[in-house]
Amino acid sequence: MTQAVPKAIAVAKLLDSTLRADRGRLLAILAANLRDLSLAEDALQEAAVSALSHWGRTGVPASPQGWLLTVARRKALDRLRGARRDARKAEALAQLIVREEAEPEDIPDERLRLIFVCCHPALEPKSRVALTLRTVCGLSTTEIARAFLDHEPTMGQRISRAKAKIAGAGISFFVPTAEHWPARLDAVLTTIYLIFTTGYLAATEGPRDLCLEAEYLMRVIDRLRPADPEIEGALAMILLTAARRAARIGADGASLPLSEQDRSLWDQAQIAEGRALLARAVARRSPGPFQIKAAIADCRLGEGGPDWPQIAALYAALFRFEPTPVVSLNAAVAVAEAGDAARGLAIVEGLAADLGDYQPWHAARANLLASAGKHAEAADAYRRAIAMASGRAEVLFLEKRLAALLLTDGRDACVG
Repeated sequence: MTQAVPKAIAVAKLLDSTLRADRGRLLAILAANLRDLSLAEDALQEAAVSALSHWGRTGVPASPQGWLLTVARRKALDRLRGARRDARKAEALAQLIVREEAEPEDIPDERLRLIFVCCHPALEPKSRVALTLRTVCGLSTTEIARAFLDHEPTMGQRISRAKAKIAGAGISFFVPTAEHWPARLDAVLTTIYLIFTTGYLAATEGPRDLCLEAEYLMRVIDRLRPADPEIEGALAMILLTAARRAARIGADGASLPLSEQDRSLWDQAQIAEGRALLARAVARRSPGPFQIKAAIADCRLGEGGPDWPQIAALYAALFRFEPTPVVSLNAAVAVAEAGDAARGLAIVEGLAADLGDYQPWHAARANLLASAGKHAEAADAYRRAIAMASGRAEVLFLEKRLAALLLTDGRDACVG
């Protein structure tokens, strides 16, 4: 009994580390075999439960991943045989098991298929993010719900509906062909970028860091689909933005603008890698939106501060790829920072109908109104932005700006 407990703990730790490292890869293979994401997840979970008892009795197999894959296939086969309507799929799976047991080989990496399924345009963006985090990264529903400030049952239902839609719509488990690649790739890269920004704007506490999960996913895609300039650009953008992460929050817990960040806290290794990736992508002479976004991130890191005229020009180029109000908002801020505050404010005011419910619009408008001396309007805009802000760091930053504005008004009143 004394020896059994430490052995059971060691087996549990090994199983946990194996699943953390290879769950996405194993699930991708099972999903490609079964064409059923829910069945693949259930079969892998049952195989993991079996591993706890079998490995404890007979020892850890030479290939834990291969053992889990084989047992998961058998678990799925048992389920399919129990459902008469799936007899044909069961026969195909049985033949696969026999063939692969007779001719053992390295486990292929099918994660690219799984990523494209989870990021299919038929799913709405938040569901793509949640499903990718659940299946490819292996985050629990609890962890995903916490990241998005959702209730766990609500997030669980969202993930279940996404799986059901994949099954109901007959979404294929394959990497898109050349003619469909650009359109589908954009959905994948956008999904991963949303994962990154969610982590970047949230607190870093917790067992899983979404910024690191996004970087991991982007590196997987870059490795599985090398020499694609948009993938390189997207990875460069993540690295160049993440490099400033340690400096973005002040000692008081408030967000810090670029001008107030401690540059010694910036990760120089990430900056160097990001710039090298961006240069490699640009040299391929096939420009795209993610390369432009990476260039914008790079321009923020200049020795003399952000290169705002260049940033404004890059946003104008990005607008040709993504003609959205959000891109216009960012361009307007850059225009104002580059010296034309009146034009920047005019552009922002013109976006009211499109972005009235978008918190960053109120924050940007407040800052530009304050710079223009329109303090009463700026104060109202700051209060609106504070009410809509979701992160504590952003709230504290805006509250400080509002307090400084009101203090200035008070001093002006006393002078008058």
